[in-house]
Amino acid sequence: MRLLSIVLAALIVLLQYPLWLGKGGWLRVWEIDRQVSAQKNDNARLRVRNDAMDAEVRDLKQGYDAIEERARFELGMIRQDEIFFQLLEKPPASAPVPKH
Repeated sequence: MRLLSIVLAALIVLLQYPLWLGKGGWLRVWEIDRQVSAQKNDNARLRVRNDAMDAEVRDLKQGYDAIEERARFELGMIRQDEIFFQLLEKPPASAPVPKH
């Protein structure tokens, strides 16, 4: 009877092995599920970035306002009839050092 119990327990273990550790087992399914979740997060982040770039491309194709804005801020360009003033901030005055 003891031998039969050991044989049956061994068979149960052998049947459980493919379910947990074999190809397509639960551990593999959990790993793939984790990878799918990570990829969905990456896709969502990239979709937001692509939508922003698409809006910028449409704006650049349709109007000159975006082109002018980029020329001004990124390239420092000004129009021909404009006057450019550059205001420099004064550095903070250093406190006088007391003499002893």
